[in-house]
Amino acid sequence: MISDVPTLPAIELNREDYLADFWRCFQRLKGDFWKLERGQTFREPEEPSWVALDQGDWRRAIALIDQRTEEIKRPVEEAARHVSMHRLRIVERPYSPYLRWELYYIRLRALAGEDIRVLDADKIRHLEHDRMLPELVVLGEEVMYQVLYDQSGTLRGARRIEDRERVAACAKEISDLHEKAEGIRDFLKREPSALPPPLKRELGALPPV
Repeated sequence: MISDVPTLPAIELNREDYLADFWRCFQRLKGDFWKLERGQTFREPEEPSWVALDQGDWRRAIALIDQRTEEIKRPVEEAARHVSMHRLRIVERPYSPYLRWELYYIRLRALAGEDIRVLDADKIRHLEHDRMLPELVVLGEEVMYQVLYDQSGTLRGARRIEDRERVAACAKEISDLHEKAEGIRDFLKREPSALPPPLKRELGALPPV
């Protein structure tokens, strides 16, 4: 089902409308939040740490994340009081710079209560006959967004899907894949090559949080 999402009827939203619609629905959510991330490289020009990464300054990129540890964790801790938050991050080798940066960043969300798991792309190849799996955000069983990016990897909007039966089916399929995946903290301990280069070369481990 998730491989067919791009063909489902949907309301297309631009970036601003998608973000506003998402937060409005998320604030009312009482069930499960699911996020499926498939792409290996994106642009986040509004994030200072990503800008440092884009400039090739890994040390500054890491430092900026470390400085914001509590700021990154706090909203997740608050949301986790009323929402079960789950994320499935698909990864491919060799790990892209963006992916290594993102994994370092979102591990803080895992520490704050988001159930983040990592799955090798080889495990989902059978679902990608004609195209890669879409980037998905599912809120309960009522609404799902296929998140859209431009050719540079910058967020440009989303397709809002409201067919409850199909939304529920996609949530179930993501959940099934999630069950087969590995927790992000265990993954990073096992796969030091997925860490930012300075940590891999000099520390070989995550800093304490």
